[in-house]
This record gives sequence, structure tokens and C-alpha cells, in this order.
Amino acid sequence: MRISEAFIPTLKEIPSDATIPSHRLMLRAGLMRQLTSGVYSYLPLGWRAMMKAMNIVREEMNAIGAQEFHLPALNPESLWIQTGRRNIPNFIFSIKERDLVLAPTHEEVIGWLASTHIQSYKDLPQTWYQIQTKFRNEPRPRSGVLRGRQFTMKDSYSLDRSWEDLDISYEKHKEAYKRIFTRCGLNFFIVGASTGAMGGTGSQEFMIDSNYGEDTAVLCSQCGYAANTEVATSSIPPKHRSIVSEPLREIYTPNIKTINELVDFLKLDHTHFAKALAYRYNGSPILILMMGNDQLNEAKLSSALGGGEIQPIDPEELRALTGADAGSIGPVNLQGFTIIADKRLQNANNLISGANRNDYHIANIDLSRDVPISGYYDLRTVEEGEPCPQCFAPLKISNAIELGHIFKLGTKYSEALNITYLDETGKSKPVIMGSYGIGIERIIACYIEQNNDSDGIIWSKALAPYQVHIVALNIKNNVTKEYCEHLYTQCQNAGVEVLYDDRVDASPGFKFKDADLLGMPVQVIVGEKGLKQNTIEVKIRRSGERIQVPLDATISTLQRILSSTSL
Repeated sequence: MRISEAFIPTLKEIPSDATIPSHRLMLRAGLMRQLTSGVYSYLPLGWRAMMKAMNIVREEMNAIGAQEFHLPALNPESLWIQTGRRNIPNFIFSIKERDLVLAPTHEEVIGWLASTHIQSYKDLPQTWYQIQTKFRNEPRPRSGVLRGRQFTMKDSYSLDRSWEDLDISYEKHKEAYKRIFTRCGLNFFIVGASTGAMGGTGSQEFMIDSNYGEDTAVLCSQCGYAANTEVATSSIPPKHRSIVSEPLREIYTPNIKTINELVDFLKLDHTHFAKALAYRYNGSPILILMMGNDQLNEAKLSSALGGGEIQPIDPEELRALTGADAGSIGPVNLQGFTIIADKRLQNANNLISGANRNDYHIANIDLSRDVPISGYYDLRTVEEGEPCPQCFAPLKISNAIELGHIFKLGTKYSEALNITYLDETGKSKPVIMGSYGIGIERIIACYIEQNNDSDGIIWSKALAPYQVHIVALNIKNNVTKEYCEHLYTQCQNAGVEVLYDDRVDASPGFKFKDADLLGMPVQVIVGEKGLKQNTIEVKIRRSGERIQVPLDATISTLQRILSSTSL
């Protein structure tokens, strides 16, 4: 492609709203432009990189026997009502006058197809996939394509006869994902994750380490334990139960509103306190008890409660329900609330919590004696340095960006959409499903996050829009122009994807800056001085290495460099 004829609108300045490297560079290098908040147009260079990623994904999905579909983004609302996902907050865009929704994922449509056509055990297993535009009603789009409202996703679905067969399908996808991300040149890791709005019995995320990540992962460098903070655990000890449970007594705690203030006021460690948090779950009040400064993990809370809508009770309603403000509520004699607690507090005693009147707390609470606890669950967020649940080494907390997510859906959608088959004995059984997603834009953005420098993007040959960038210096010189035209044609004939900077009025410095910004793996620098010596200069973008190459060896040298596995 000749740059003089190409649409590559590079930017000198960093856009003020772009805060992470991939967002800045995708805009500066002319890969995309924002149409509106969370919605991007992909320009020729960006779309070429996207197609490279899609082709890798497609090859690896086909290799595990998956069959490609193309499903409609417009779905009837009724399908989503059947599965209970229609009203998940910040999830679905609606077209009210038509009773349609824009699909954020396609379990419902796959389920509809399966329920229509899968009848017998002979029809299973099946693995179906597509690469399709998705829509998510993201309330706060940010970080460029990493948190958008419209995006491209590879989503695949396994349909199996048994849980054992699901395990096989799940492992096939896991291995395929490893190959995909390795081929794309990404340094990734795998973590256990929450099933969230997707539901199911288990899931894992593929992530990259990033200071700008929207997710948080808990990692152990000793044994390899890795989990999203939404499901991560540690070996931090529970509250020790004292031999004697002291009688309840009220404590005057004037103007004390936080655990830290209580710790200072009473000169006790935070483990002596049961912090009370009030929420509504599917409309009903629920009180959650956490040890001291432990932070409630709302994803774990939702999972423990079986999904559904959870939200904190606002201050005015809290006073009406409990008689106190947030810092003074507690579980003793509390009416109208279901009470649950974190596992660290299981059967604990001699605890201090709010008295349900301002400026007072109750000491010596025995949860087995004084509080009707409905259940104990893992509800806390793991913190840096806590002991690993597997080997007890200190855990590390790392920001991370999600690349892909795989789920064991089980029978959630089969039951909702009546997806069944007849087994060998003629008995009707639910199809066992799995769901597996990869964000295509995320592959590109994550690659750029890991492969850039102060000058621009550093593409590998796997994802690069073009493999070679010819930088023609002083192209007004007839000898230079003639050779560059000849080299451009040679590259095309040899099957080398080539970008040719044939601009007449651009200075050498400007062309060099653009070449490094765009970041194609190999630059070929053609100048009058070199041609007089029958040489051109080849620059490797990643290493900065420069090689003087005889003119008659240019194509063979480029082919040798491009065949390197390290490029």
C-alpha cells in the first residue's frame, strides 16, 4: 500500500482523553477513531490488525472441530426474559418499540437453535462459534476499546451429553486459547474467575498483567496459584473462639463511625470487631458481618446468594430500618433482616458490633448464642501479602486486563430454554453447555500494551498490518524513486505485505517518526547515498538493529528476517 494513497491519519499530539498506552497509540497511529462514547470506527491499519487476530482465532477454533456461525445481533427480548438476564443492570441495550435487544452475548440464540434442532444423543457433541459484533450497555466507557459499548467477540459454545464431556470441551477450548494468545505474541496468565451474569459452575479468565488493568488478580509466585479477586481466597486465619463467652454489655462510643476509630478508641485489634453492612437482595434487607477491616467482595456476595440484584441500603432508609446510621448498626436484636457472615467469623464470640443506636456499640457478641446467622460464606476480598491458600507464600495483587473468559455453563440455559435430547434409553436429558469468549479488540489493545516504546507501536509479524515498511528518502531523486518502485513491486510479487512511504513532500525525519509510530516489524530505508554504494538499510523495529544489505540481496534478506520465529 502506498502511503500517498492510504488513509492513515496519524496524530502528533496525545489525545487528552486517552490515558493508557494502547488507547493513545491506537489513536495516534491512525488505527481507529471514536464515533461516540465507547464506540469506535476501525480504520484500514486497525482493521488489518483485527483481521490478523481473527484469522488466528478462526484457525485454532477450526482445529478443535468448532463450526463457524454468524448469528444476528438483534434478538427478540422474549429469549432473554426466558433466561432471566433481561434486567441485569448495565448489560443490554433495548429497542423498546420493537421488543428487541442488542445482544451482548449469544447463549440465548445458541440455546434456541439447539432446542429446535438437537433431538438425540446422536446429535451431540457440537461446538459452534462466531466472530460477531456485540453490544454492552456500559455506563462508563473508558480505556479505549477495553471498556466499550460496541466490540467484536469470538464466542463459542459447546453442547454435550454429560458433565464429563463438558470437561473435555472445556479443556479443548482452554488449550486452543493458549495457542491463540501465544501466536498473537501475548504474555498471559490464567486465573480462576467468577461466573457473573453468565452463570454456571466454573470459569477461568486469560489475562495480562497491566498497571492500567480494569480487573485485579491474586497471584502466587511460588506455586502458581492465580485467581480473580472476585473468587480469590487466602489462608488468613479465622477469628479465634474464646473458651468463655462473656455477657453482652453496651459501650458508649461517642462520634465513632468507623472500625479504625473504634480500634483507636477501645485500644483493641480490628479482629475483635464485626463490621455490619446493610444491603437489599432482590428487594429484601440483608445484613452482612465482616471481621474488622475486611472488605466485602460484592461478586462473592452475589455468588453466595445465588445471583440476583444486590445494592447497599441508602442512609435514610437504613436509619428507618435499624434506628441508627451505618457506623452504629449491628446484628443483636435486629428485626426484619436476614443475617449472614464471612467465614472468618464462623461461630466467633466476644465480638464488638453496633448497638443499632448512634454512639453505642455492643461488646461480647457470641454469633452462636446471640445472632440468628443464616449462613457463613467466603465474602472477603483478599489483600496483598496474605498467605497463599495452596502453599502459604505471600500473595501478590496485580492489576490485569482480561483477554478471554471460558465458562462451564452446565444446565442453566438448557433448563430455561428447554434444550434437551433423548439418550440411548429414550430418556430426556438436558444438554450440558459451555461458553467461551475472546475479545478481538482486546487482543490488539493488550498486544500494544505489552509492545510499545516512546516512539510508538512495536508489531510482531503475526498481528502487524504490514510486515515491511519502505521508507523512501528524497523520492524526488529519479534513481531513488525508480529503485523504490522496483522494490515495492518485488515485495508484492514475493507475497510480502508492504507499506510504501512514497510521499514526495514529507521530510526524512517526518517519515522516520511515522515509521516508528506505526511500528511495522521491518523498515527498509532507501536513500540516494546508499544506492550509490548499491546498498539499502534494513532496520528491525523491535531491537533497533540496522543492517546494510546489497541491493541484489534485499528480497532474500527480507524473507529470511520475516521467517524468524522471534520477529
